[in-house]
Parts: sequence; structure tokens; C-alpha cells
Amino acid sequence: MANNMIRLKPRDARALIFDALTGAGTAPANAGYFTEAILDTELSGLEGHGFYWLQYYCEHVQSGKVDGKAKPKVTKLSPVAFRVDANRGFAHPAIEKGFDKLIPAAKKNGIAGLAVHASYNSATLGFHTGYLARHGLLAFGFTNSSAAIAPVGGKKKILGTNPMSFAVPGKNGKISFLIDQSSSAVAWTAVKRAADEGRPIPLGWALDSDGKPTTDPAKGLEGSMAPSGGYKGFGWGLIVEVMCAALTGSNRGPQMGSFMLNDGKPIGCGQFFIAIEPEMFSAGAFTKQVTALVKSITAQEGARLPNSRRAANIKRLSKEGIPIDKALYGRLKSFA
Repeated sequence: MANNMIRLKPRDARALIFDALTGAGTAPANAGYFTEAILDTELSGLEGHGFYWLQYYCEHVQSGKVDGKAKPKVTKLSPVAFRVDANRGFAHPAIEKGFDKLIPAAKKNGIAGLAVHASYNSATLGFHTGYLARHGLLAFGFTNSSAAIAPVGGKKKILGTNPMSFAVPGKNGKISFLIDQSSSAVAWTAVKRAADEGRPIPLGWALDSDGKPTTDPAKGLEGSMAPSGGYKGFGWGLIVEVMCAALTGSNRGPQMGSFMLNDGKPIGCGQFFIAIEPEMFSAGAFTKQVTALVKSITAQEGARLPNSRRAANIKRLSKEGIPIDKALYGRLKSFA
């Protein structure tokens, strides 16, 4: 390991995350589920999505961009429809409170939906859908973000990287498989970190301000992210924007404050979740069919399921420890 890196045991990483959040001004009641989400992201090997963003979460609490002590308000719209207002607070406590209503409603009625209004960066979307899958529910998740993708043939950024996630429950509280994909070819963070480190990016990651492919990450940040699969990725992002901005009454990408800068402007994005009780709809055939589907993939040499790499990383990093840059570690400790 490089001299500028150290490794943290999971329990030490958990303490670092919780202490940084609460030290920066987040209410302890708002930091528990949030901490587990960041820890899971790091254990999953999703470098650049956990510790890296934690420093900005803490800065935003201190600057007042986000209210770390906000109390989410959940409204029951019908037996299967819920809306939670994040009240300018973090997404995670709002999602957690909403799930408290969503899960029993879906199990009782077969399906339920949750709209999260005026929210914040939900970070790794698959953590949330995975949480529902561990409760035995088939889960869809959507979250929009600040504008980063121009429409096909256009140059002006309209949509965020707008990920969508789908989690399939397994036996005994496990996840069969999980899909978590952004509408862009790669995560925005990958381009930002390349710019910070002065590294070129591969063609196909981003476009410059003239809409032309570029290997210069700075030009890519000025221009736009390349949509995944061309027009298909932009279409995916449009679905997410409707689900998260229109359906929850939250901000569209261009209306949001920065996810990174202390610009004093709330992000105000939205999330939407759909939870389905699979055995009810399938007349008991769901588990059998999913098991057969999984085997048809894993039986092929070299083939793997979505999320299998993350699951393998969790086992490995739980033993080896989670790597973190010493400077970033010091930065996070300074908030505690």
C-alpha cells in the first residue's frame, strides 16, 4: 500500500463516519442509518463515493447548506402511498423514516411507493434498495442530481447523472442481486477526481463544451458527462428526472445547488422508491424462478451477477481493512 494510505477496521471506520457527521452538527438521530450507508459504500469498494463525499457533507452542515438537525415529516397519502419532506436535511434520515412506513405497507398490500421531497445527495442508491431487499421486498429506487448531462445533439446540461437501482431479495434476509447504474457512462466523481489529480480520462467518459469527446477531465466538467449508451442513457435519465423532480415536487437538475460547493443554495433533489412483496404477486413462484435465473448466470464460467463484485469486496475489506488517504483521514478527524 502507498505510504499516503492507511487502513481502518470496519468498527473504526464506523466511528470515524459517525463522529465526523455529529461533530459537524448532524443530530445523532440523523447519523445512524447515514453512517451505515457510507460504511457499506466503502466496504463495497466504491472508492470515491464514501469517505470522499463525507468531507462535503460535513462542510455543508457547518455552512448551513443542509440542516443536520432537520426532522423529516412523513405524510400518509393512502394505504400504499407516502411522502416524506426532508425539510432541507440529509436524504438518509428522510429515507429511513419513509422506509419505516413503506416496508410494512408493501408487505401488507403487495406494493407501496415513497416520494422523498426537497432532499439531498442520497449517495449510493443501491444501499437503499438493498435495505428493502434485505426486508424481503423487490425494490426500485430513483434519485436525480445537479445538471451534468446534455441531451443527445445538444450542448447545455439538463439532467444529472440520475441513477436508478433495482434490488432482488434472496433467502434469509440476503440480496439475490442488485443493479445500481447511473445515466452517465461513468460517475461524475470519477471525472472530478481525475481533474483533481491531473490525470487524463478515457474517450467516452465526457464531452467538452462544444459537445465533442474529450480526454481532458477539466473540459469534461465544463462540458457534460457522456450518457451511457448514447440516447438510451439520456432516456434513462429522463425517466429518473420525472420520477424524482416531477413526481416528488422537487428540483430539476438545473435548479439545484452544488453537490460539492458551499454556495448557500439547498440541493432540493428528490428520491422515489417502489417496494413490492414478490410472493404475493407471483403466487409463491418468485423465489424458485429467481433461484433458477441466478444459477443460469453463475453456472457459466466467467459470468457474474450485478453486485457480486461489491459483495466480494465487503468480505475482503472487512478482513483487510478499508483504505483511506492519510490527508482525507485527517480532514475527517478534524470534524469530529
